[in-house]
Amino acid sequence: MKFEIITVGTLKEKYLKDAVDEYTKRLKKYATVSITEIKESRLPKHERENDIDKALLEEAELIKLKLKDAYVIALTIEGKQFSSETFTKKLNDIFTYHNNHIIFIIGSSHGIHHTLKQLANTQISFSKATFPHQLMRVILLEQLFRAMRIKYNESYHK
Repeated sequence: MKFEIITVGTLKEKYLKDAVDEYTKRLKKYATVSITEIKESRLPKHERENDIDKALLEEAELIKLKLKDAYVIALTIEGKQFSSETFTKKLNDIFTYHNNHIIFIIGSSHGIHHTLKQLANTQISFSKATFPHQLMRVILLEQLFRAMRIKYNESYHK
């Protein structure tokens, strides 16, 4: 099994880097994990809707260059929500029937361009609330770790 996270922007905060490192280390027992960071497009100080769309398109084009033969999941606010158990089942179904390599895409603070959403095999959301995209990396890794614990019937706090 391979989990790859393609994310826009870099982590600057030490506490987030520490959390990412910790969950990445924990996940190595179950799968290969890699994280690819894409540079966030610069926006003018007084951004307009077409500036945001242009920036998202630039980021999408860079992300598309990184996509391989994998099952692609875009993290979007409008994506389908899963309980931890159904998320585990979804991952198992992907590994069993589709591909042993899953790529997750985390967009910038403005989200993901619609062309990239259309390209994804699935769109998921972890909440109707909006989280900082840097924190989303930690949330995703924690949920992947939780899913692996559930998959192998190992205990994990609830």
